[in-house]
Amino acid sequence: MRHRHLSTLTLALGVAVLLDVLRIWLPSVITLFGRAAETPAELLGAFALGWFLLALAAPTLVRRIGAAPVGLVAAGVLAGARLALTAQPGGPAQLWSACAGLLAGLIWLAAVAASVPRPVAGLALGLAGNAAGHALLGTEDLVWRGGVLAWGLSVLLVLAFLAASVAARRDRTGAPVAGEAGSPASVPGRRTWLLCGPALLLAGQVALAPAVWSAAAGTGSPDFPGLARPAGGSLPGALAVLLFLTAALFRAPVRPARLLWPSALLAGSVLFVTGRLVPAYLLTAVGLGGCLALTDTAAGDGRAAATDERDTDGRRAGARRGRAAALGMLVFAVATVAYYAAYDLGYPNGWAPVATAVLVALVAATAPLRPAPAPGPTPSGGASPGPVLPATARVAALAGLTALAGLAAVLHVPATTARATTATAAVRVAAYNIRMGFGLDGRLDLDAVARELRGADVVLLSEVDRGWWLNGGHDTLALLAGRLGMPYVFAPAADPVWGDAVLSRFPMRSGQTRRLTAHGAPTGAQALGVTLDLGGRELAVVATHLQPPPGRDPVEQAGEVAAFARRYANGRPLVLGGDLNTEPDDPAFAEFTRTGLVDALAAARPLRTSPADDPRSQIDHVLVSPGLTAGEVRAPRTEASDHLPVTLTVTLP
Repeated sequence: MRHRHLSTLTLALGVAVLLDVLRIWLPSVITLFGRAAETPAELLGAFALGWFLLALAAPTLVRRIGAAPVGLVAAGVLAGARLALTAQPGGPAQLWSACAGLLAGLIWLAAVAASVPRPVAGLALGLAGNAAGHALLGTEDLVWRGGVLAWGLSVLLVLAFLAASVAARRDRTGAPVAGEAGSPASVPGRRTWLLCGPALLLAGQVALAPAVWSAAAGTGSPDFPGLARPAGGSLPGALAVLLFLTAALFRAPVRPARLLWPSALLAGSVLFVTGRLVPAYLLTAVGLGGCLALTDTAAGDGRAAATDERDTDGRRAGARRGRAAALGMLVFAVATVAYYAAYDLGYPNGWAPVATAVLVALVAATAPLRPAPAPGPTPSGGASPGPVLPATARVAALAGLTALAGLAAVLHVPATTARATTATAAVRVAAYNIRMGFGLDGRLDLDAVARELRGADVVLLSEVDRGWWLNGGHDTLALLAGRLGMPYVFAPAADPVWGDAVLSRFPMRSGQTRRLTAHGAPTGAQALGVTLDLGGRELAVVATHLQPPPGRDPVEQAGEVAAFARRYANGRPLVLGGDLNTEPDDPAFAEFTRTGLVDALAAARPLRTSPADDPRSQIDHVLVSPGLTAGEVRAPRTEASDHLPVTLTVTLP
């Protein structure tokens, strides 16, 4: 074998490409197939799971045709789909290109599993490399960016992946490799491949999620929650990469590791669902890397050889590993759907990442105790399956990827302070449900969102996503705030990285958030109060997004928000706005006017804001305290979200 580590490089590059496609496929299923919750959740889930069920046939293809030809064809389709997404983002083409890329990626993964029984190094480097690259891009994928840079980097990644795939196959030609037909020794690797899917989920949702690193940097303090933090706030993300790769690539003593790594992983998953993001992703990172290392299997031991003597067809052994990889990715799909479907169906979902962590911990803790062999040929003369990377290569990869993640934290610094202004009486306000930044065409187009908000002094945002894996793992708030050059305050609602936000050109002096009672609604809600300094005068602003129970008006939540706003304002001028999910003549809207608030949009009614392509409902509102006057009210037509923004000028007395 001329290049013993090409299989590791190929796997790392392929995992990075597959993750790129997943980041497009997941939101495409929601925004294009799901059409903003118009498609029943059950049908949407069946569509998503169907692609992973189809991939269960991949091991049969591998056994009948061979891992190399199946893997090369699947790699070509995966690469082509990745470039097609860059060429044609948005619309049905995006959805079906992403579906084709996903299925090809799953088949490729099963084919690689048939010939690479020791994938830990490749998986670890692929996960960490993709995370570092995503962080360097500020969590905005190349597909959404477009332009020469996006095309150049996309083509470079795809060509490197294809070249490594071809070269790895040539290196195997004429040399028996464990798990292929004619191999003298089979190396069990099914445990690691079974954990591939769960590892992708825990890495993308928690441990190696740059958007979560960014969101955790702005958790604020008890008296001012959600305030964006200055430079270096997301540097612990680089530490997460360091911990993950150290645990995965440098094996700790096995017996203490069997207790330490699963315990760390379980603790991290529990902390994530309770909202403690920094310790959550650090513990999950080191625990996940360590658990993968525990499943790494030594080559050429007696048990493996005995197994192969009974199984004379090496392809059958490879197909078993391929089946384990396909089943692991099915676990990924089920856990992902189960976690996020809760926001449509209304059941507790914190168990999903915890259960995934439990599965990984159990598989790792029960792995056979075997020492890792030195790189080189097996005793029977065959190639060493899944060669162990030399220490120098592991150190170089660890140092390089950690440095890139640290550089990303320094490059993407949120605006955290606003300039003090002279006293002003007129404030331009915008309220917008941004649907996590995705337009009606299914594209993440934050430039389009920013165009609708430019010129506003205060922005109240609903459906703000700061790292949902379902939406591709973007920090939408930080990306949008960077385009507008405005500091922000974020308040979690449904979970720690999804909620509402206030951006302001005026200094923000204090803030407070109140979680609202669900009252049967499937998705959590909150009310965020922020105090702005208008140059010696103060303005209280409250942002919220009411979540109505199925078939009902959100009357109870409206009463809670109105009471909170009145207490928070405490006699100061008040502006309250957001997606209230109620019409002006409904009982929930009356809860606000009953407390003395004034409908700031009344003069411009009817001002329909939803759905954006055919507005029929007036559910986005701004209300003000008596004495404030509203003018220049608009709801400009745009398809940058499924709602229209509402803009107005509020004048203080």
